[in-house]
Amino acid sequence: MDRADVIVLWVDPERPDDTAIEAAVSALARGELVVLPTETVYGLAADPRVAGAMDRLYRVKARPEGKPVTRLAASVEQVATEAGGLTPAAEKLARRFWPGPLTLVLETTGGFEGFRVPAHAVALAVLRRAGHVLAVTSANRSGAPPSRTAPDAMRSLGGCVAVALDAGASPGGVASTVVLVRGGEIEVLRPGAIPESEIRDRA
Repeated sequence: MDRADVIVLWVDPERPDDTAIEAAVSALARGELVVLPTETVYGLAADPRVAGAMDRLYRVKARPEGKPVTRLAASVEQVATEAGGLTPAAEKLARRFWPGPLTLVLETTGGFEGFRVPAHAVALAVLRRAGHVLAVTSANRSGAPPSRTAPDAMRSLGGCVAVALDAGASPGGVASTVVLVRGGEIEVLRPGAIPESEIRDRA
């Protein structure tokens, strides 16, 4: 499954080059996989609207079938559109912590799905150019440590991607905090970069 034609592009973590972003988005539109940086760890992205892309992501990641993949978005408004609206509790957390390392698990017409707006210029540039949410999971094989650099991600994934955007080491290194929002109730499903105490103080 290794690719000999992986395109690795260096991008400025604060001012990403349009050419690199376009290369990533074009690959996603073809159903290919892309490695990109976020403020927590590097992610493995697929376009869920393209037939076969999610199957490829699950296969490369060796992720159990049916285990959901977080959707990354460019804005709170984009999440609200995708999720079919936000409850007051979800919107309050979103406005406080996005962009940032908080994943909100929201009830949608298709069931519960996780959403996040990342606080990284490269990831946001890809999302804005794509124009819709993307499926993004940590760029490592299931069970392996998260990748903080693009080379780490490539080693973990065996090079089974079309494009890798290398913006240096991700500054955080800790996965996002995952919070389930059901009506007005919240539940921390996974501790992460934002302490649970801070989540509850702002809920």
